[in-house]
Amino acid sequence: MTGGRRILLAGESWSTTSVHTKGFDTFHTSTYEEGAWPFIRALESEGWSVEFQPNHVAAERFPYTADELAAYDLVVLSDIGANTLLLTNAVFTGGRAAPANRLASLAAWVAAGGSLLMVGGYLSFQGIEGKANYRSTPLADVLPVVMEVGDDREETPQAVAPHADGTHEVTRGLEGDWPGILGFQRMTPAPGAEVVATVGERPLVVVGTHGAGRVAAVTTDMGPHWLTSSFLEWPGYTRLWNQLCQWLTRVETTEVEG
Repeated sequence: MTGGRRILLAGESWSTTSVHTKGFDTFHTSTYEEGAWPFIRALESEGWSVEFQPNHVAAERFPYTADELAAYDLVVLSDIGANTLLLTNAVFTGGRAAPANRLASLAAWVAAGGSLLMVGGYLSFQGIEGKANYRSTPLADVLPVVMEVGDDREETPQAVAPHADGTHEVTRGLEGDWPGILGFQRMTPAPGAEVVATVGERPLVVVGTHGAGRVAAVTTDMGPHWLTSSFLEWPGYTRLWNQLCQWLTRVETTEVEG
């Protein structure tokens, strides 16, 4: 690890292809979007350096070895399915062996003292239709939660308010109800893990250790659509991510307004 405040964030991008039919004629359009920027801007405002690898970039450039991971203090996986990190073009289309199983390397790096955060989304944890599929990977025993079999999404379009008592350093200054969220992922805390924020009776923010490393799971999104605009505009948004990253990396805590 670098001993500083450098984060590698992988995921949080998608492409959408639409078919437009207007009477006799049909045409296609496509868009590319990224959902990480509220998170990145919040952390950069507090002095963190965030290297962002969108899904298509992480597929080929995410680190393979502990030496490569040592350039970072924290790895964040958000809305990136296990297949994206396991099946590179060389493996899937070329039939060539990869230098290593990147999820196994990440697990070993955490056990040796690294820090890992997984943030919820349609391709986090198990994800929509179970397609994120981390339950069957080496990270299943690293994360501080036990994942369900299959689709683990809990959609709450009416918006539900998370809650924290503020006693843990991750949620210091964030006691009480938070702005509503539109969805999260169902799971249970792993043995020895600590739930520091909840949504109803379910865990929302869970922290723990794996070997010499620290791990955390946030079961909702880092941006839309599960986070409402009121959550993104809440002063506690920056405080939460900053304090969580400080705890994960053992950086001396600093005060954040709000």
